Amino acid sequence: MSDKITFTLHELVAEVDAHADQILRARYGITGSQFVALAVLADVEPTDITRLAACLGVTKAAVSKRVPGLVEAGWVTTRQEPGQGRRVILELTTTARELVATAGPELDARFAALVSHPDAEGIDLVALNDQLATLTRILRENGAEQ
Repeated sequence: MSDKITFTLHELVAEVDAHADQILRARYGITGSQFVALAVLADVEPTDITRLAACLGVTKAAVSKRVPGLVEAGWVTTRQEPGQGRRVILELTTTARELVATAGPELDARFAALVSHPDAEGIDLVALNDQLATLTRILRENGAEQ
């Protein structure tokens, strides 16, 4: 563990991602990164590859490479939008919506349970979430200029 906030946050995110990936693979047969893509898509669907990429913080190419696997797995449908050139619209299937509705709350509950650990005494989960959301918003609004 580091005494530097940037490294501590990096370590935390890596542990959260690894833990979520392990749970999602074992219980739902999906990777953590696939689940994140579905969960984000659930919030913005129907949408195109460009917007989903922006929401995920990745390139359009990265999303374009991932979409065929999500379609093949039965989680996403695609369609060309008439009159929009090559614009591909993405939507979740019913199966994917059910997966997000089930796995999302399970992951939240598992991570929320961490504050009941004896070493986590004094951590206010609601306040922590609000504080992290505030920092995320500030970074998004102001970027590296802060």
